Amino acid sequence: MGSSSVLLSVENISLTFGRVRALSHVSCDVREGEILAIIGPNGAGKTSLLNCISHFYSPDSGRIMFDGHDLTKTHPSRISRLGIARTFQNIALYTGLSTLDNLMAARHIHMKSGMLASLIYWGFAHREDLEHRRVVEEIIDFLEMEAIRKTVVGALPHGLRKRVELGRALALEPRLLLLDEPMTGMNQEEKEDMARFILDIHELRGVTMVLIEHDMGLVMDIADRVVVLDFGRKIAEGPPHEIKQNPDVIKAYLGQEH
Repeated sequence: MGSSSVLLSVENISLTFGRVRALSHVSCDVREGEILAIIGPNGAGKTSLLNCISHFYSPDSGRIMFDGHDLTKTHPSRISRLGIARTFQNIALYTGLSTLDNLMAARHIHMKSGMLASLIYWGFAHREDLEHRRVVEEIIDFLEMEAIRKTVVGALPHGLRKRVELGRALALEPRLLLLDEPMTGMNQEEKEDMARFILDIHELRGVTMVLIEHDMGLVMDIADRVVVLDFGRKIAEGPPHEIKQNPDVIKAYLGQEH
């Protein structure tokens, strides 16, 4: 596990949609340098919690602190600038653009050139563009996407689209990466590749992660700690070996031990 300092603190978050309570007084910390997994049955509130962190949803009560910033009072457009990036359960890419262009689009938050300089592509704007392209090409190499760098994303199979989305999140240069079921719909080989990339990002780039994933074998192998949600409530939190033996977790999600 990495440093014990808290990077993200979720404090007593509640969220309702009409009469449906998606989250009920959920609290947890994400420590800098760790992989925190969030598990639970379908409808447990996992994605709702990520949406609150990203400020796609505004919680009814509670607050979420990231490195001294109250995310519940931060405009969603500023979340990525603070150092938070995410992938989505349902892939959200520019399907008419190439892999390279999708990653370049994510670099906009780091661009400093004014509109006029960018239009005439001169001086600082030119040097800045070259630097952004260097960063993107390094990510393409890191995620082994050289063969699809110029391929239109809409023509790619599902597993490679997931990899492009991961690359686009990396292009934001996040301190905290939120992964919402990054392996859904993948075959076993694709899952193994994605698991390897996730570990490489964590270990080689030092990125803190929050991971939602239904593959319990993967979660127990790579997570430092696990938070378990059930019907919008946190029912357990701890290291994987403790979570596997927790009777509430077994009853709610993991099934009976063999």
